[in-house]
Amino acid sequence: MKINPALAMALSALSAGILISCVKPAEENKVPEVDSQVAQEGATSKAAAEKDSNDAKVAAVDISPDTEKTYLTHVANDIVIPAYADAAKQSDLLHDLAKKSCQQAPVSGDALKELRDQWLVLAQAWASAEMVNFGPATASMSNLYINYYPDERGLVHSGVADLIAANPKLTAEQLANESAIVQGVPGLEEVLYANDSLDAGQCAYVMSASRALSTLLKDIEKNWQQNATDLLAIDKTAESDQGLNQWFNSLLSLVETMKSNAIDQPLGLTAKAKGHLPAATAGQSRAIITAKLATLNQAMTDPVLTAILGGNNENAVVDNLSTALADTTTLLAQMPEDLATADKATQQELLDHLTSITRIIKRQLIPTLGLRVGFNSTDGD
Repeated sequence: MKINPALAMALSALSAGILISCVKPAEENKVPEVDSQVAQEGATSKAAAEKDSNDAKVAAVDISPDTEKTYLTHVANDIVIPAYADAAKQSDLLHDLAKKSCQQAPVSGDALKELRDQWLVLAQAWASAEMVNFGPATASMSNLYINYYPDERGLVHSGVADLIAANPKLTAEQLANESAIVQGVPGLEEVLYANDSLDAGQCAYVMSASRALSTLLKDIEKNWQQNATDLLAIDKTAESDQGLNQWFNSLLSLVETMKSNAIDQPLGLTAKAKGHLPAATAGQSRAIITAKLATLNQAMTDPVLTAILGGNNENAVVDNLSTALADTTTLLAQMPEDLATADKATQQELLDHLTSITRIIKRQLIPTLGLRVGFNSTDGD
């Protein structure tokens, strides 16, 4: 089911929501509260206003050009490149396991479980690498070929099935020329979790999709290795819109996108339900959100960053972020693997925790670093 590349890209972009530059704040979609709660809302609004006023008084720290270069070099070498390398490694491991398991189809039972378990490790690895929402992965829209999400129209389900039926001996090279809809992490999830056993055609797909995915991830990793200085503007001054600004706004975008596309909208917490949770077919949404939070925690509590803030007596910002991230991670650990099965109160609590994290990043961390929130910030906190 080969799809015209231009049409595929348009569908991909529309479904992923990347053509929307401004999203309504979540509050605009809420159902009005009853009159009995007006007084309580007034008090809450007053407290929030006072908090915003206090946050606005944050003084920026002094970061020298040399310190900035050292930190950004560390980000490239110790955070970004290893994230892509790990995702590529996990895809290679899935490919090798599929070759071993699929020597005799059909594949079911323990062998299928092994493939599913490795897919989940791969999905978590990519969830971590998604924190980098700039550079070669997004510039070429390769990220959609890795993770076509959110698939609001259910195109992956039908697309993968049609592709396998039309080409039961699919190769990685053939798959690389197909639409983003039938590739990457979601396509593999569809085949591995929507079937009780894998026939020869489905086995061929898993082997080809994991190989094509590995190739794509390694290309991105190599690009970062060769061009990290330009991609992170390591040799630019602090006034550049790149460098520190781009990095921390990328992390902010990770939380905002996760909060909106992966929690609020699919669970229908502030408006009518739209789309689906990550890893919905696998029922593993908790694992994906946890992986993203772990990555955010790694970046925000990084020793090099905390040394910069600590040297300027700004430990409170790090403490506030660490506490908010730990509280959210603890809450997630107590929720079911499929977040859709949690009660609404707990789902709302998770959303509130993520809102708190975005507020700390926006109103405390970014101003403390002397940076500014990017124009594409979509969070409605």
